[in-house]
Amino acid sequence: MSSRTTVKPHEIVERALELSTADGCVVIADEHSSANLRWAGNALTTNGVTRGRTLTVIATVDGAEGTASGVVSRSAVTAADLEPLVRAAEAAARAAGPSEDAQPLVTGVPQSADFTEGPAETTSAVFADFAPALGAAFARAKAGGRALYGFANHELTSTYLGTSTGLRLRHDQPNGTLELNAKAAATAGGPARSAWAGRTTADFTDVDPGALDEELTRRLGWAERRVELPAGRYETLLPPTAVADLLIYQIWSASARYAAEGRTVFSKQGGGTRVGETLARLPLSLRSDPNEPGLAYAPFMVAHSSGDTASVFDNGLPIGSTDWIRDGRLENLVTTRHSARLTGLPVTPPAGNLVLDGGGERSLDEMVAATERGLLLTCLWYIREVDPATLLLTGLTRDGVYLVENGEVVGEVNNFRFNESPVDVLSRATEAGRTEKTLPREWSDYFTRTAMPALRVPDFNMSSVSRGV
Repeated sequence: MSSRTTVKPHEIVERALELSTADGCVVIADEHSSANLRWAGNALTTNGVTRGRTLTVIATVDGAEGTASGVVSRSAVTAADLEPLVRAAEAAARAAGPSEDAQPLVTGVPQSADFTEGPAETTSAVFADFAPALGAAFARAKAGGRALYGFANHELTSTYLGTSTGLRLRHDQPNGTLELNAKAAATAGGPARSAWAGRTTADFTDVDPGALDEELTRRLGWAERRVELPAGRYETLLPPTAVADLLIYQIWSASARYAAEGRTVFSKQGGGTRVGETLARLPLSLRSDPNEPGLAYAPFMVAHSSGDTASVFDNGLPIGSTDWIRDGRLENLVTTRHSARLTGLPVTPPAGNLVLDGGGERSLDEMVAATERGLLLTCLWYIREVDPATLLLTGLTRDGVYLVENGEVVGEVNNFRFNESPVDVLSRATEAGRTEKTLPREWSDYFTRTAMPALRVPDFNMSSVSRGV
């Protein structure tokens, strides 16, 4: 038992728990594998496969003033590394003061039937059907005077969680992303043209690079005419990817504790939280569900560290479906067991996916056809927070903003900087389209499992013109 190839993940977890002398112990082994393709100018440039292991040991120590915790994580852990790692976590716990979020470690969760099985691993075989289709897209793009750039990445992480209270849980998490850029030479008097599309996928069997190239070709055609517009408020169609980026930031800012302390957009004037208030005029419902088809995530809490929305003491806590907003009404904020007691709200762990439903059935193309005059965005970029009290965000549009007149796209316009709060956007939206799986562009490194509709916002604030993007 001297290397990763001979020591199984569940054995590492069991041995670390055996070595523990602390009052409580949580061990998380993450076995990670990835496969990727990258391309530029209609040709593959690189591909590769990686493997890795990270082990996190959480020690808890009881004292007269409360329970302290210590957390140590290391990569490429072998059997010989285990005892020093466990002792380091115990030393960190004994040196720390009592943990404010301390709770009894979770008990009573049924063991995963596959806990002792080996980790799931991805290989380049995941691209067996995708790669030939990508090659065909390269040929069509070259013949049409376009150049395709981008990457495809597939990851599989097997997480093994064991605790001194008897929990033995395991989850395999697939995660795939595809990003495709099409570029074309400038038309007379205009700049070079660029268009982007992205997809999220569990296994690359449901993504078609040829269809994406066709969509990007259409957008490059729209960009043959260039229209300069000033800053201002415009009726705007936000595509699902842009809606996802805004709502991911919103859920990251939905700490119940911070809201109760008066620090966020979800704080109630005079004290408390806005849970129960109506946020949207449309019957919008925002939810998370670990069993959502195609967007599944671990049905139990995995916390490698504690923060305002997660606690290491909650590791293994079962996670079910959560309504964050239902029919326009704020239903829940993110809580740990500790913050739930502080705020009097239910225990609602952080989300691993986000699904927004608005009841609409129209596609984005159909929403464009129903637009008298407005803007159609491709995606948002470089999103940053301006004011946590209102959740005012700023950022840029990118890779295509198009002018719609009388139901048709008539040209590409300049990029803008925007200033908007996602909470305000939801409150002012006048139409939601059909919900579909989408890849957020800004947050795709951190959060990929989303399904969103396009939204029509009658007065989206394009605060200034952005040059050179």
